[in-house]
Amino acid sequence: MRPVPVLMYHHINPHKGDMVTVTPEVFEGQMAYLHNAGYRTLRIDELVSYIKGELSLNQKAAVITFDDGWLDNYIYAFPALKKYSINAAIFIITDRIERASLHNERNNPSSVPTHKESKLLIEKKEDYRVALNWGHIKEMSDSGLVEFYSHTKSHMKCNDLPEDELLEEIGKSKKIIEEKMGRPCPYLCWPYGKYNDTALRIAVNTGYEAIFITGHGVVEKGSDPLAIKRIVVKDSVAWFKNKMVIYINPVLSRLYLMFRKKF
Repeated sequence: MRPVPVLMYHHINPHKGDMVTVTPEVFEGQMAYLHNAGYRTLRIDELVSYIKGELSLNQKAAVITFDDGWLDNYIYAFPALKKYSINAAIFIITDRIERASLHNERNNPSSVPTHKESKLLIEKKEDYRVALNWGHIKEMSDSGLVEFYSHTKSHMKCNDLPEDELLEEIGKSKKIIEEKMGRPCPYLCWPYGKYNDTALRIAVNTGYEAIFITGHGVVEKGSDPLAIKRIVVKDSVAWFKNKMVIYINPVLSRLYLMFRKKF
């Protein structure tokens, strides 16, 4: 079977050249390519079933993920997801969502801050200016295209926290999402890709069944569901088309990833 690339996005906004940002025009071009080229965009349940060998894939497939739950995902990414019927998962930081929801604002801002500006606004507790709130999340979830899972409670690096703080970060976020969404939250994404054996043990004991990391690679049948690798997406449609051809090919992807490790 073909490998499945799990694509990692953060910001979708007009700040070309900014950190972890893909511009709206490029993002739409990338989604249009997936749609027109006949890709199946998997939900996370389907990806896990594929890993376990329970789901056979006879067509090209990919998974779209977003980290952090930025407001620009609603403003700029969501319209393209709807236009091309693309499934996606967003890993949210529940403290930010909770604070943003206190303002209950649904109007799109006149401008979206840069990544650096967004981080400063988060530090000032002005999350409503840059983060999704539960109203946005409900609308996106109700579309049937976007699902939401945990990126912890406050986005702490989970490789150097004591067990009680780990349980708070990992367990509390899961509980909040389940209460707000009315469905299980069995999937987690590590902030900064940082974790250790203790964090992993607590995550599994808390009930997480699959975990996403920042390690580079593709997903195949038999991959470790507790360390799902992803591809950081660049702000280029040409790059996207080229890399997708490589990543879904069993031989090319293996050779490319081996070559990439050496350099």
